[in-house]
Amino acid sequence: MSETRNSSASAADRELVITRSFEAPAHLLFEAYSKPEYVSKWFGPKGWPLTLCEIDFRVGGRFRFAMTGEDGKQQPPFGGTYLEIGPSKKIVYDNGFEAPGAEKMVITVTFDELDARTELTIHTRFASVAMKNQHVGFGYEFGVSSGMNQLAEVVASMSTTEAPL
Repeated sequence: MSETRNSSASAADRELVITRSFEAPAHLLFEAYSKPEYVSKWFGPKGWPLTLCEIDFRVGGRFRFAMTGEDGKQQPPFGGTYLEIGPSKKIVYDNGFEAPGAEKMVITVTFDELDARTELTIHTRFASVAMKNQHVGFGYEFGVSSGMNQLAEVVASMSTTEAPL
């Protein structure tokens, strides 16, 4: 194999895409992604709440999260920097554990609205295949899916309190 082909295959091997459709307008999903009072209610797998949720939602702003497991112990914090924000359309940020030399993934979240439904796509590009394999092995896909279930509940409660346009 040529070196170029290896690089292309490696880039594809480092990516994971998860898509979910919501019965909600994009602006509500975007808001639920951008404010700590909402993020703390849905992020991560059920039973592993965010007990640290700091968000400075602006390009160049940082976020910092930590989850607490069923044993009551807070897990190591992780976070990153917001790289791009397109209101109700797109959020790009890097993310990694707070440890010296820890690899970072880059996550792109897009909100594609059609009528009253929004397709939310989470595109994760891991720093390495090993990082991807480790996160997938620890339940990354399950955790994101569980978080999306909780996000649906949060957005449903937001839409019942939203004033009519």
